[in-house]
Amino acid sequence: MLLIVTTAFMIFTTGALQSPFIGLWVAISLFASVFGLWGIVPLIIAIAGFEAYIILDTKDVFPLSSVIMIAIAGIAPLIASYIIFHAKSKEGNKEDLAYHELTNELTQETNKSAVVIRAIDEGVIAVDAKGVIELINPAAQHIIGWGGEDAVGLDYKSVLKLSDKAAKPLDASLDPVVSVLSTNQDIHTKDFYTTTNGGKRLILSIVVSPIGQLGEGALIVFRDITKEQAEEREMAEFISTASHEMRTPVASIEGYLGLALNPATAQIDDKARDYITKAHESAEHLGRLFQDLLDVSKAEDGRLSNHPGIVDVVSFVGTVVEGLTPRAKDKNLRLFYTPNPDQSIADQRSFSPVFYANVDNDHLREVVQNLIENAIKYTPEGDVIVDVTGDDDHVRISIKDSGIGIPKEDIPHLFQKFYRVDNSATREIGGTGLGLYLCRRLAEVMGGRINVDSEFTKGSTFTLEIPRIDREEAMRAMEAATEPITAIAAPRSPIQNTPSQPDSFNESLSAVPAVEEFAPIASPLPVVPSSQPTPQFTPPQVTQPQQQIPVPQSYNQPMPQAAPLPPQQPAQTLASIEQNSAAYIQSRPQPGIAVPPRTQSQDEQRNV
Repeated sequence: MLLIVTTAFMIFTTGALQSPFIGLWVAISLFASVFGLWGIVPLIIAIAGFEAYIILDTKDVFPLSSVIMIAIAGIAPLIASYIIFHAKSKEGNKEDLAYHELTNELTQETNKSAVVIRAIDEGVIAVDAKGVIELINPAAQHIIGWGGEDAVGLDYKSVLKLSDKAAKPLDASLDPVVSVLSTNQDIHTKDFYTTTNGGKRLILSIVVSPIGQLGEGALIVFRDITKEQAEEREMAEFISTASHEMRTPVASIEGYLGLALNPATAQIDDKARDYITKAHESAEHLGRLFQDLLDVSKAEDGRLSNHPGIVDVVSFVGTVVEGLTPRAKDKNLRLFYTPNPDQSIADQRSFSPVFYANVDNDHLREVVQNLIENAIKYTPEGDVIVDVTGDDDHVRISIKDSGIGIPKEDIPHLFQKFYRVDNSATREIGGTGLGLYLCRRLAEVMGGRINVDSEFTKGSTFTLEIPRIDREEAMRAMEAATEPITAIAAPRSPIQNTPSQPDSFNESLSAVPAVEEFAPIASPLPVVPSSQPTPQFTPPQVTQPQQQIPVPQSYNQPMPQAAPLPPQQPAQTLASIEQNSAAYIQSRPQPGIAVPPRTQSQDEQRNV
C-alpha cells in the first residue's frame, strides 16, 4: 500500500501522463494479484481516481485518448497479474486440496484398520515376502505369548511355531504361509497346532491370505480352538452314548409292536391295529433319528468306517430304486430309473453302460436312498427321475424331482448340520436337517461329492459323483477278493483238533511217525521187536477236571502185536489217485492206527 501511494505521488508531481514513473506503476500492477484483493482493489481505486482527475482537469474537450491510455496502462497489468498468479494459485489449491483429502482419507482408513485389528479377538500377523513379521495385534500377542516389540522384525516361524498332531514342525510343503506366498491363494485349515512362548500347546484355526501381488506378503489370521474342539468332542461323545443307549429300548419297542401286528403271534381288532401301526411307524422314525445322530458323531470324530468294494453302480442303484418304488406309488408319484425305465423288461437294461466303482456299498446305499427319499418327500405330485451317467474318471448318479425346489439363498447352507429350509412347505413336511449333512460326509469318505441345482417351486436335481474304475481293474480287484476264500477252503491235514479230541489226545497222536499223504498203506505198520514186556497205560488222575475226557478201553490193555508188513508198494502219484479215486479209498487202512510198542518209562506214558 505504501508502494502504491508513493508511486502515485511521484507520477502526479512529475507530469502525470508524461511522468517517467508510469513504468513503475505497470510493474507494481503485475504483482498485485499475489496479495489477492488487498493488492487489486487499491490499484483499481487509484486508477479510477486518476481517470476522474484527468476528466475534471480538462473542461473544454473530453480527453478520450488520455482515458484509454490510462485504462490500458492501469487495467492491462492487473489482468495479466490475475492470469499469471491467481490461476496458478487456484490450480495449486486444487492439487493441495486433493492431496490433503487423500491424505485425510488414508489416515482415517488406517486409523479404522488399526482400531479393528486391535479390537478383534483373533490373532493377526502380517509378514513380508521373506516371512518377516511387520505387524502383530494384541490378540496374537496374548494367544502366543509374545510382545509386539519382541515379535516385529523376526521370522514368523520363530514366533508362530506351527506343528502337526505329532508335535513335529511343519515341512515347507505343508506350511500354509509358504504355500500362500508361492501360489497367492487363500488357505483355511484347522489341522495345525502351535506352541506358545510359555510352552503351552494349542489347536489353531488359521486363515492365510495374500497381500498384493504374488510373493509380496501374507496376512495370517488365527484363533485358539482348543477349548472348542474339546467341547465338540464331549458333545459328540454324549450324542453317541445317548443315541446308542436309547436305540436299544426303541428297537425293543419296534420288535414288540411288530409282534403285535403279526397275525401269527397276536390277534387284535382293526382299530387297535391302526393305533399300533402308527406307533410302529413312529418308533421306526425315532430309531432312524438315533441312528443318524450316531452316524453324525462318528463322522465328526473320525470313527466312520469305510470298507470299499467293487460295485456295479447301475445294478446297485436299480436295486435301491426298486425298493423305494412302493413308497412313491403311495404318494401317486412316478419313479423312473433311466437305465431301465421298464423294470418288467429284463433285456432292456443290457443297453445301458456298465459303471464300476470301488466304494463302500453301505455308504453308497445310504446316500442314494436318502436322496431318493427326500425327492419323494418334497414332491407333492409329478415325477422323480433317477439316472446313472459318467465319463472315464467319474460316475454320476442324479436324482431329479418336480417338487417344491429350494430357494437360491438356502442352497449354500443346504449341506450343513441341522440346517433346514424354513418356509411354509417344509414346515408341514418336517425333518431334522441331518440327512444331507450325512450324505455329504459319506460322499467325502467315498472320495466323491454332492452337487445341487434347484429353482424354487420348480424342482431340484441332486448329483452324487464318485470315482470310477475301468472293467479290467474291477475284475482284478474281484479276483483278488476271492483269493482269501479259496485259501480258507483248501484241504487240511487229516489229523486236526476237534471239540471231541482234547489237546493232550492230539499231542499223543502227533508222536506217530509221519506218513506220506498220497502214499497208500496196504497193511498195518510192522512190530518192532522188544525184549521188555509191553507196559500198561494208566490214565493220569485229575483232581478237578474241567472236562470229562473219555479214555478208550484199549488204552488200559496191552497193545496188540501187529501182523508182519507185506512188501511196500510204490507210492502213487497225485494224477493216478485222481484218475482212480475209488481204488485209492479202498486201499486206505480202516480207521485206527496201530502204533508199534516201544520201551517207555512211566513218566513218558503219563505225558503221552
